[in-house]
Amino acid sequence: MSAPSGVASPASASRSAHPRRRAALGWIALVVALLLVALVGGSLVYGGYQQRAVLDPESAGPDGTRAVVRILEQQGVRVTVARDRQAAERALGGGDATLVLRDAPMLSDDALSDLAERARHTVLVEPRSRALGVLLNGSALGGFADDATTGPACDVPAARGAGDARVGELLVPGDGVQGCYPVGDEYALLTDEQGGRTVTALDGLSVLTNSTLTADGNAALAIGVLGQTDALVWYVPSPSDADQGTTAPTLADLTPPWVTPAILLLLASALTAAVWRGRRFGPLVTERLPVTVRANETTEGRARLYAASADAGHALDELRRASRARLGRLLGLAARTSPVDTSDAVAERLGADRGMVRGILVDDSPRTDRDLVAAADRLRDLEASVRAAVRTEGTTR
Repeated sequence: MSAPSGVASPASASRSAHPRRRAALGWIALVVALLLVALVGGSLVYGGYQQRAVLDPESAGPDGTRAVVRILEQQGVRVTVARDRQAAERALGGGDATLVLRDAPMLSDDALSDLAERARHTVLVEPRSRALGVLLNGSALGGFADDATTGPACDVPAARGAGDARVGELLVPGDGVQGCYPVGDEYALLTDEQGGRTVTALDGLSVLTNSTLTADGNAALAIGVLGQTDALVWYVPSPSDADQGTTAPTLADLTPPWVTPAILLLLASALTAAVWRGRRFGPLVTERLPVTVRANETTEGRARLYAASADAGHALDELRRASRARLGRLLGLAARTSPVDTSDAVAERLGADRGMVRGILVDDSPRTDRDLVAAADRLRDLEASVRAAVRTEGTTR
């Protein structure tokens, strides 16, 4: 029973719904792909992998210091990693902790002194001339002892308990500063006590890293210097810790506030235009052309193309293809008979040499237009001979 007039049949409704469903699935896939790209890009930019710096307390690389942190935690020391100045100040709020301080060129002299005064013990593990001068009474950098092992030669408890240690960068003590592990007139460790607070400096790359901690007495020296209190704050300086007005303005500081909203608006407009202009109302449909081209015009046009390109071989192939098709029909051969089999059947019917017939129908390659005309004449003569042979056999029977 057919559907009433004006009401779509279930089959036609199902067919019309399929393209819409495919289009909807396509848009959903596009949105999901964009979300995945945004998620991956955001994770890489804002929360993805970050290569740890030298002397980083959470790095397990050769230049990291995670091993000494784990040893201190096993000894009962509470280690706090502060990756900005405010976090370090909050962790040092009690005033009875050890501060591990790397080189912080973004901090002013006053900021360095203020941070060190918040801790009971301050340990400079990446000493530089400015920090040594500010916190250790004018001490300075010296030479370098290439992985030399030396004794403490001082009364500092941490050094005396560790014994011999592997030293690297050497320091020159300032006024009233005590030195340990001497190499000539310079020392591998400096310490100074003022008002119940101590400041110690040593080359962390030669003593504290994961690759050097097991050398000689380095582990004992590290525990003795860093484990003097129950709490340790390992400060990792951040570029944002600089005092206001001491750093050069960044690109974000120099950019007018309207630039970011304008960029977002342009992106949204581009996306909207892409969706608007890229929409599809349905599948493509075929349309019959109103003009009918006659066969002889098509043949003449292709012939002119072959003549213009001087491609005699291609033109002869077209003639051979048509000739083999006609010969196959005359001899009753299948439509899919190969050119070689067709030429053999023609030679057998005419009693002619197979090589000669195969050359005419398959192998001969014309080089000039003269050769093309001669080959076309041979094809015409061969067809005429086959027609005559077939006609003669039919008359005889």
